[in-house]
Amino acid sequence: MNFDFELILFYATVISGLICLFDLIVFAPRRKRANRETRKEVPLPIVIDYAYSFFPVLLIVFLLRSFLYEPFRIPSGSLEPTLTKGDFIVVNKFDYGIRLPVIHKKIIDIGNPKRGDIIVFRWPPNTSYDFIKRVIGLPGDHIKYVNKELTINGIKIPQDDLGKTEAIDEFGDKWMADKRSEDLLGVKHDIYLDPTKTPFDYQEIVVPPNMYFVMGDNRDNSADSRFWGFVPDKNIIGKAVLVWLSWNNDNHSIRWDRIGKVIH
Repeated sequence: MNFDFELILFYATVISGLICLFDLIVFAPRRKRANRETRKEVPLPIVIDYAYSFFPVLLIVFLLRSFLYEPFRIPSGSLEPTLTKGDFIVVNKFDYGIRLPVIHKKIIDIGNPKRGDIIVFRWPPNTSYDFIKRVIGLPGDHIKYVNKELTINGIKIPQDDLGKTEAIDEFGDKWMADKRSEDLLGVKHDIYLDPTKTPFDYQEIVVPPNMYFVMGDNRDNSADSRFWGFVPDKNIIGKAVLVWLSWNNDNHSIRWDRIGKVIH
């Protein structure tokens, strides 16, 4: 079951806030009169006490998460070697504009994703799921992917061979990957290719307005725009900027060397 944490947090904040407001308007004056008459302090009902305790915390978390930064966990290896399954990252939510929480409508346009950015977005086929991929194509770009090589606007994207490396898929199985360094028109990053898999050729397409073409760095093990289409601007949540924790589920330990890693 996929829980909409943002909506749950919104309702929790609103309900606790309304309880506090109702108490201030209705019950608090009655308690004051009772205190004067009995010369004893009337205790707060437990529901109201909890509302006063949780509302400030919920409000701060909701505002930070809605407008500034949101935590996100990497659920698969589709972005290896850049991001690993078990990484916990911070997503910058204001670089691409201020959006209203819950309805996600942009109200202040600050900027747009750039080629090479790693973005978190609501998956177009089912927006209740969040995905993370790298931006390959911007609106108006001509994209072609043939024999595991990208061509953008007629320019073939260079790849430098970094040799073989051992990789682990999301099921814990090890495989030998071809590791390459890709220069995405000025944005250099490493990618994995699986030599045992047949190339998935993608003939030239043009990215529509207000849409983005995204791919995973683990090219042969990524469900991305090649398979389910473009990412609308309205689906974008934010830009991945930092790894704040990384958990290795295989040996139940923290990957200390990945903490604080800047994402690019």
